[in-house]
Amino acid sequence: MIYFLKFGAAWILPPGIFILLLIALCVKLFKIDRKLSITILVFTLIFYLLCTSLVAERFMGWLEELHTPPAQVETSGADVIVLLGGGAISQVPDVDGVGALCASPANRLLTAVRLQKMLNIPILISGGQVYSDSGAEAEISARVLKSLGVPEDKIITETKSVNTTQNARYSAFILRERESKKPLLVTSAFHMHRAMLNFNLQRFKPIAYPTDFTVAHNPTFHYTKLRPQAEALLLNVTVMQELLRTCVTEVFGI
Repeated sequence: MIYFLKFGAAWILPPGIFILLLIALCVKLFKIDRKLSITILVFTLIFYLLCTSLVAERFMGWLEELHTPPAQVETSGADVIVLLGGGAISQVPDVDGVGALCASPANRLLTAVRLQKMLNIPILISGGQVYSDSGAEAEISARVLKSLGVPEDKIITETKSVNTTQNARYSAFILRERESKKPLLVTSAFHMHRAMLNFNLQRFKPIAYPTDFTVAHNPTFHYTKLRPQAEALLLNVTVMQELLRTCVTEVFGI
């Protein structure tokens, strides 16, 4: 009964209600302009599929599985952890200061802390202040790392980058200054493929350590995965954005 209610509720809230309205429009147009009606119906079907977790899990799962963490990270030879930013919020209260990380970079940071304690190597945090009202990410991350027990001399900040291309460029400059040869790259699983590409363009071949996974590997089917959800649409849009940005990087190197 619980699952049935979830499935039904999805059709009276966006995006489900919009899909039903588009189908109603197709029915009304069918006698007036059959070709237009069928065209709208096809696009409605595509939109509906993009709003289902059935499609999102497979689409996002494919992207997240392009890179996997090393089986034995202790013997990987990594000499520095490079932690990529993903968003921060300014002027909000935090446990030991002002400003907080968004969900994805917070997950990335948690993984970086655990790796640092395991390997006892420095963490290079890459991420600046993207907008005037967003947080200075590397600075916020450094504060959180200290509060979690990471020694100050094990924290390096790169505060100028505002996108993945700049993450790689400015981090590579610091890595060369420090004569680091084998960085361990930590970022969200969906973001790892593009991040690796950007570091490769800077003549670095980091060890990929994806984290912040959003979908399960080998997902099982349940009929509620056919309900339209804004969350599923967001996952699919995220994958499409990553593919588009990867193409731009491959073609233009930016």
